[in-house]
Amino acid sequence: MKLSDYVLKYLAERGIKHVFLITGSAVANLVDSFRNIKEIKYICTQHEQAAAMAAEAYSRLTKNLGAAMATSGPGATNLITGICCAFFDSIPVIYITGQVNTYESKREKKVRQVGFQETDIVSVVKPITKYAVLVDDPKKIKFYLDQAIYLAKSGRPGPVLLDLPMDVQRSEINPEELEGFIPSDAGGSLTATDYKINQIIDLLKAAQRPILLFGAGVKLANAEKEAGQLINKLNIPFTLSWGAIDLAGHDHPLFAGTFGVSAGRPGNFAVANADLILAVGSRLDTRQTGGKPETFAREAKKIIVDIEAAEIFKDRGLKPDLGIVADAKEFIGRLLGGLNNFRTPNTSEWLKKIKIWKDKYPLCPPACAKQSAKVNMYYFMKILAEELKSDDIIITDTGSNLIWTLQGFCVKDGQRLFSAFGNSPMGYSLPAAIGASIALNNKPIICIIGDGGLQMNIQELQTIYHYKLPIKIFVINNNAYGLIKQFQDIWFNSHYEAACPEKGCSFPDFLKVGQAYGLKTEMINNHEELRSKLKKALASNEAILCNVEARDDEKIIPKLEFGKPIEDAAPLLDRDEFKKEMIIKPLD
Repeated sequence: MKLSDYVLKYLAERGIKHVFLITGSAVANLVDSFRNIKEIKYICTQHEQAAAMAAEAYSRLTKNLGAAMATSGPGATNLITGICCAFFDSIPVIYITGQVNTYESKREKKVRQVGFQETDIVSVVKPITKYAVLVDDPKKIKFYLDQAIYLAKSGRPGPVLLDLPMDVQRSEINPEELEGFIPSDAGGSLTATDYKINQIIDLLKAAQRPILLFGAGVKLANAEKEAGQLINKLNIPFTLSWGAIDLAGHDHPLFAGTFGVSAGRPGNFAVANADLILAVGSRLDTRQTGGKPETFAREAKKIIVDIEAAEIFKDRGLKPDLGIVADAKEFIGRLLGGLNNFRTPNTSEWLKKIKIWKDKYPLCPPACAKQSAKVNMYYFMKILAEELKSDDIIITDTGSNLIWTLQGFCVKDGQRLFSAFGNSPMGYSLPAAIGASIALNNKPIICIIGDGGLQMNIQELQTIYHYKLPIKIFVINNNAYGLIKQFQDIWFNSHYEAACPEKGCSFPDFLKVGQAYGLKTEMINNHEELRSKLKKALASNEAILCNVEARDDEKIIPKLEFGKPIEDAAPLLDRDEFKKEMIIKPLD
């Protein structure tokens, strides 16, 4: 059997139905093998970066491996930004690159290159993969594939890469003679002993203002059901990191809101004033804690549960009172088992206070709806959320559009809302929407992207057109790098260098561009036409690109400025009002 045929058959047998790729001579044998292995298909993107990102989103939606291929040299290096997305968000993806023939490789020679387009991609990506290997022996192909997939999906998941030289791809092998990889039984890493579970229960019993905090690790562990059971059992408020923003519907009576440097005030007030935080599957980085982690929930006992000890004990100012190394699903299961006779503490006053915060500081204040010129982004997110169905998939990009979405979009139970949170590159949401649609049998996907982000991967409009994917693209057009301008307001006295047309950063007519790619287009100018045009776009069974006109000076509100605790975001509340809302002693 030809080795390239074997690789595709192997992937297909593990449930991978699609591979995102761009062909090239160094990967041509693998691409040609798709003719022989009918159980798996390739999807052609226009850029390898898009293939890498599409594969990452494909993995998120299938809860299986995503896969992407690229040729050697520039093809392989173009994958890197997408590989970073998978690595930092712990998404299992297998990347396969072509490489020059083994007899053309520079190996240990003190030269830069021997074969055409030769690049040591394995060394390049080792810091951003769980496993990367050059397959230079055809007889080891099964071993390498087994090990790669095991590592991609075990423990904290992540991307892996196999680099296949051309002569290895075309080798003839006997599958019956191949030796596989047998993982060592290292046993579980759970440190949630009965003693620690009892400690947690005692802390929960004693707490007056407890809060559950769920992160992306809960979703990676497929522990959504268990998290819901824990919420219902404890009957205490919960908050979500952005990586877990779709873990529950935001209309849940116990949902306090999200938290972090760009989150709304209710969730941040709740976290700041808690006396006990049980954080499961969240690494609590500085985007969540603020630039001074020692100020985060400073009067609360903190129980932090993570699958990696290094994430718990980072020594960056946030010190857990109890750290537990555990898979989220296993931990929650153990905790639920210990709660059989648990009596929920009386948290009625605490829940009442959180409701006051949510009513007083809504996602979309009434003033947003009254904006007369162009479209207010908080109002846009409110209306979009109202119009979408409970099984819709929403993917947002980065910059202002990311924050407006995650601040202002009220998630319904059953929806998916995500982005590449850790790496957060401009241009992610368009290829991610492609991967998501392919993963779900050409399902319509909601893609939210900025005018700057779309320019990074605008060529993928051709992929959408070619495969007839019914993706709804909402381009948030403020004619600028809006988040950078807001940063420049704070740090550079509003000198908008390289961030707006007057300073060299300009944008095309996106409707004309969309039409040139064969897509339907729509302009959304103001609030008066917003809902009707949204309904029209969402009702279409085709792809559509909607240009949403935003003011070039619209800000992210609220947004934390460096040095402040997360409960004290800009624009600062009146000091008397702020002190009135605080239960613990405020920091001025």
